[in-house]
Amino acid sequence: MSVYNVHERLLTAKASEVGALIDTLSSTEDKLWAHDEWPPMEFDRPLSVGAVGGHGPVRYTVVAYVPSTWVRFAFDGPRGFAGFHAYAALAVDEDHTLLRHTLAMHARGPARLTWPLLFRPLHDACLEDSLDRAESANSGVVARRARWSLYVRMLRRFLR
Repeated sequence: MSVYNVHERLLTAKASEVGALIDTLSSTEDKLWAHDEWPPMEFDRPLSVGAVGGHGPVRYTVVAYVPSTWVRFAFDGPRGFAGFHAYAALAVDEDHTLLRHTLAMHARGPARLTWPLLFRPLHDACLEDSLDRAESANSGVVARRARWSLYVRMLRRFLR
């Protein structure tokens, strides 16, 4: 099963400012990952090509990194996840930047069931929370805060 999943938010900020949020991923000053509500993104070293880690049961390796612009992670797990996810800061004009998270993978074996039933709803909620953090970091407010569905709240309670 092919999966292509995109989350994005238009931010009123320069690309360099939004890209700087990407640079904080997995650090003690992480301003992008929603680590207050989700398992933290952690690596075996600072964000750089070759860093290995992930969040919760999702494991990956940094395979490409352009500071203040873009980072790509290749999945190492869970079983059946074959592909990548990435954050990119894309300049729209001098004062607006699109922060985009892209996940592209082939779900094989058990992931053909776990992706749509478990991981996708949690992933979608986590990414919207991450984009809320980015918006708040750049403007101090979130125009329309993401809300978890009843299904996501039930999954989170069940998985605790």
